[in-house]
Amino acid sequence: MAEITAAAVKELRERSGAGMMDCKKALSENSGDMEAAVDWLRTKGLAAAAKKSSRTAAEGLVGVAVAGTKGAAVEVNSETDFVAKNDQFQAFVREVTEVALEAGDDVDAIKGAKLASGKTVEEALTNNIATIGENQSIRRAKRLEVSQGAVIPYVHNAAAPGLGKIGVLVALESDAGVDVLEPLGKQLAMHIAAAFPLALNADDLDQDVIARERAVAHEKAAESGKPAEIVEKMVDGAVKKFAKENALLSQLFVMDNKTPIADVVAKAGKDAGTTIVLKDYVRFQLGEGIEKEESDFAAEVAATAGIKK
Repeated sequence: MAEITAAAVKELRERSGAGMMDCKKALSENSGDMEAAVDWLRTKGLAAAAKKSSRTAAEGLVGVAVAGTKGAAVEVNSETDFVAKNDQFQAFVREVTEVALEAGDDVDAIKGAKLASGKTVEEALTNNIATIGENQSIRRAKRLEVSQGAVIPYVHNAAAPGLGKIGVLVALESDAGVDVLEPLGKQLAMHIAAAFPLALNADDLDQDVIARERAVAHEKAAESGKPAEIVEKMVDGAVKKFAKENALLSQLFVMDNKTPIADVVAKAGKDAGTTIVLKDYVRFQLGEGIEKEESDFAAEVAATAGIKK
């Protein structure tokens, strides 16, 4: 039997777009013959993924799931919103979200995990691409956990239970009962969905983002023509205001637009006679940060028909 090298698997994977284990099996089945392995993948419908892998996948679904004191959120992308309504695709997103509860944030670890069917997540993904006919990808995942308390899930405008375009998890550390934590977590999650905080607190804000805000604020302040020391105070004030408005704990609660989130949590704890800590949160919005290709459908049809516009 021919030795199957990692380099050969890598080459076949790049040529076919199929999963690593599929490529290894294809080479094994064909005594290491690269061209025969490519044909083998094609006959199995696995190389179909390669032709679709260059397409932008900015649609799809965000899934959220909770088990005990753990919660997970995942984003699985597809090319069109139509696929997001497909039962097979929705079932896959649910399965991947359940896997993330144990596998955590690492997408590669999630892809390598086994499903109830016996297939790995990556094998199921490749099968989805081949059978549904669109490029799909597991973009990101995040797991939250508390030692005691609750992780509360929320999906804004859910397409199906636990699935939608904006998914939120709120991790509350406390010995308070679920009758206290769940309604509080739901309100906080709805705030997070609407207010889009960038970090839990000001210290956690991305320093590159802060640097950009400082540069913009400096440029604006400099146009005032005021002395340098005044300009610097104006810049510091602008950056402080940005941090306050974008850190969750200092944001004003959308329900009343006057109470900082930190105070909302503190009051809930005081009313319950215990301490409640907003430990962490996740907010996944479908496709955020993805540059979606704009297509001219008429031009595509004309090109396919060989018609010059």
